[in-house]
Amino acid sequence: MPPPADIVKVAIEWPGAFPKLMEIDQKKPLTAIIKEVCDGWSLVNHEHYALQHADSSSFYITEKNRNEIKNGAILRLTTSPTQNALQLHERIQSSSMDAKLEALKDLASYSRDITFAQEFINLDGISLLTQMVESGTDFGDMLSFTLTAFVELMDHGIVSWDTFSVAFIKKIASYVSKFPTDIAILQRSLAILESMVLNSHDLYQKVAQEITIGQLIPHLQGADQEIQTYTIAVINALFLKAPDDRRQEMANILAQKKLRGIILQHVIRAQRAINNEMAHQLYVLQVLTFNLLEDRMMTKMDPQDQAQRDIIFELRRIAFDAESEPNNSSGNVEKRKSMYTRDYKKLGFINHVNPAMDFTQTPPGMLALDNMLYFAKHQQDAYIRIVLENSSREDKHECPFGRSSIELTKMLCDILKVGELPSETCNDFHPMFFTHDRSFEEFFCICIQLLNKTWKEMRATSEDFNKVMQVVKEQIMRALTTKPSSLDQFKSKLQNLSYAEILKIRQSERMNQEDFQSRPILELKEKIQPEILELIKQQRLNRLVEGTCFRKLNSRRRQDKFWYCRLSPNHKVLHYGDLEESPQGEVPHDSLQDKLPVADIKAVVTGKDCPHMKEKGALKQNKEVLELAFSILFDSNGQLNFIAPDKHEYCVWTDGLNALLGKDMMSELTRNDLDTLLSMEIKLRLLDLENIQIPDAPPPIPKEPSNYDFVYDCN
Repeated sequence: MPPPADIVKVAIEWPGAFPKLMEIDQKKPLTAIIKEVCDGWSLVNHEHYALQHADSSSFYITEKNRNEIKNGAILRLTTSPTQNALQLHERIQSSSMDAKLEALKDLASYSRDITFAQEFINLDGISLLTQMVESGTDFGDMLSFTLTAFVELMDHGIVSWDTFSVAFIKKIASYVSKFPTDIAILQRSLAILESMVLNSHDLYQKVAQEITIGQLIPHLQGADQEIQTYTIAVINALFLKAPDDRRQEMANILAQKKLRGIILQHVIRAQRAINNEMAHQLYVLQVLTFNLLEDRMMTKMDPQDQAQRDIIFELRRIAFDAESEPNNSSGNVEKRKSMYTRDYKKLGFINHVNPAMDFTQTPPGMLALDNMLYFAKHQQDAYIRIVLENSSREDKHECPFGRSSIELTKMLCDILKVGELPSETCNDFHPMFFTHDRSFEEFFCICIQLLNKTWKEMRATSEDFNKVMQVVKEQIMRALTTKPSSLDQFKSKLQNLSYAEILKIRQSERMNQEDFQSRPILELKEKIQPEILELIKQQRLNRLVEGTCFRKLNSRRRQDKFWYCRLSPNHKVLHYGDLEESPQGEVPHDSLQDKLPVADIKAVVTGKDCPHMKEKGALKQNKEVLELAFSILFDSNGQLNFIAPDKHEYCVWTDGLNALLGKDMMSELTRNDLDTLLSMEIKLRLLDLENIQIPDAPPPIPKEPSNYDFVYDCN
C-alpha cells in the first residue's frame, strides 16, 4: 500500500455523468490513472483522453505538473491535447463562419496551456494562423480571436520570432496604421509588434520600415489607457533596439512629433490614475531618453579641439563680458595668458592654465561642459551672479563653479542611472521630466543654484567640498521622492529643504537610530522588543490575509497575466489562482481554486536559490527580478514561485511566510519598522522624564542596616 503522502483524493467530472470520487496514486503512471478513469465510464481508446483542472485555468495535467494536484481538487476528464489540437486545427478551417468563430474562441482559450500549445504548434498551427491573417479575409471578432490565439501561442517561447514573413508584418502593421481600428485588434497588433522588435534583430528592421512614429501618435491621444500603454511599449521597443547611430535620429523624430507633450497631456495629466504597467513604460521611456546623454557623458574633451575650447571661451566671455581682447603682439601674449588664467580661476576650474583638462574624466566628460554652457546661455543672470559672487569672496569661502558643475553632473547621472538599461520591474518615473524638452539641462540649472545656496548656508570652504556635495545629493533625493509634477514644483520642494532643515531631519533620524544608548534605555529596548516584533508579525500576517496580485513574467516579454495569493484568516491555508486582469480590490477565497496547507510548506527560498531563477532565460540574468523572486517549497517536490511587484511586497511576503514557519523575520523592512516602533515606544514611555537626566548606571544599593528595629510589627 503506498504511503499517504503519495495519495491524493480528488473528484473527477465527465459531461452527463455523476462526478467520480477517487484516490490518485502519484507513483502510478498518468496513463494508467486515465485508463482507470475511462474504464469506470466504459470509455474506449483511453489514449484519446486526458485530465484537466476543472477551474478557470483549465490546464492539462501532465507528468511534469501532476505534483500540483491537491487533496480535494476537482478534475475533468477531457479529450487529450493531441486530439484537441487536431480537432481545432480542422475546425478553424471550417467553411461555416459561425463554426470557425467558435473554434477560434476555443483556440484562444486553450492556447494558454503550454501542453496544448506544443501539440497545436506541432501541427504547423502557427503557419495556419499567419496565413489566415495574411489572406485579409477575416475581420472583427474573427480576426481578433485569431490574433489572440497567435499571441498566446507565441508567449510560450516555443517558436522563434525570426520565422515570420514580410507579408505578415505588413498586415499586422496595417492594423496599427489604419485609424480608427477595432480596439481588441489594435491592442493585439501592438503587442505582436512589440514582441517582434524585442525578440528579433531582423524583425526590428522590418517593423521599423513598416510603422512610423507618426502612425503611433494618434493612439496616444485616445482615452483607452491599455492602448496607450501598448503604444508607448512599441515606441520603447523601437527606441531600445535601434542601432546606436540611429537613436539620436529617432529621438529627434519623437521631438518633432511632440511625443513628450502628448504624453504629458493625454497620459500623465489625464483625469485618471496611472496603472503599474503604464508607469513602467513611462519609466522605460524616461531611462531611454536620458541614456541619449551617455555618449557625451563618456566623451573626453580633446584639449586640441578648437570648437570645444571655444565653449570654455564662451563661458568666460558671458561671465566677464570681455569686450576687447589684447592683440597678438609679443608684448601682450603673456598678459593675455595671465588674464585668462585669472578668469579661469574665478570660474572655478581646477586647472587654471588649461581648463580643458578638467573635462577629460569620464563620467561626466563633455556632458558637464554642455550643462555649463546651457546654464550660461539660458539663465544668464543666475550664471553671472554665481560666478561674480564667488569670485569676490575670500578665497577660502568661494564656491568653485567649474568643479561644482563637473561633480554635480556626475552626481545627476548617477541618480538618474544614465547609461544603464531599464529594469524589467521598476515603475519609478518622474512626471517633471516630461514637462520640458531639455529636462536634464533644466534639472542641472536648478541643482547648480541649489549647490551654491547650500554652500553659502554651510559657510563651506574648499576642504568641505565633499560634505557639501553629500548634503546636495540628500536634498535632491528627498525632493525627488515626493514626485513633483513639474520642475517648478521640484524647485519649491528644494526651497523647503535648506541646510538647516536637512540638519533637523538628520538629527531626528539620528535620535531614532543612535541616541538612547545608555544602559537603562538599552535594557528597556530589550524588554519592549518582543512586543514590537509580535506587532510586526501580526501586521505581516494580516497583509498576507489581504493577499497580493502577482504578475507573471517570462524571459521573452512582459505579460499582462496575473495570479493572486492570500492566506486564510485562520493562517492554515494559502489560497491562490490565476486572474484574467489585475483586480481592483481583494479577491475572495472561494474564487481562488488552488490551496496549499501551511503545514505542507518545507521551506521558503529567495533570489538565485529559487527554482524559477535557475531556469535558462533572461530572468536569470535580470538583477532586479532576481531581487524580487521567492519560492515556497512543499511536499512531493512541489513549488510555488513568486516575483513580487516591488521590494515592499517582497519584504512583506518573505517576512510573513517566515513568521508562519516560526522563523525570524530578516527583511530590511522589518529592521526599519522595528527601529521606528521601538523609538516611538521609548519616547512615549519617557515623556514623563523629559528634561530629567537618566544616569548611565543604576544608583548603588546601600548597605544593609545593623538592625531592623525600625520595621513596624503588626503584632
